[in-house]
Amino acid sequence: MDKVELGKALREARTGRSLTQEQLAELADIGVMYLGEIERGKKMPSLKIFIKLIEALDVSADYILRNELSSGKDYVFDEITQMLAGLSPKQRKCIAEMIAVYVANQQ
Repeated sequence: MDKVELGKALREARTGRSLTQEQLAELADIGVMYLGEIERGKKMPSLKIFIKLIEALDVSADYILRNELSSGKDYVFDEITQMLAGLSPKQRKCIAEMIAVYVANQQ
């Protein structure tokens, strides 16, 4: 996972829990500026800091790394299912066709 994607995932988890950068930095015992650099993809946290962040956010590492790890697929499936739930049958069929075309072009 690159720094930018990791930062985006951490920011998404933070905002999903309605935390400010200041609040998360305090919970994780790191500086606000450093957290901002991590979220913007300027810095890659050490493993120790990463663990502090996921513990402060009360999320699992595989949730944050869900786009990189096979074990994160359930989170991705849940997100997709939630997005599809509000669509009409015709819209869901259209999305399924788009996915089929995408998958066919990846091989």
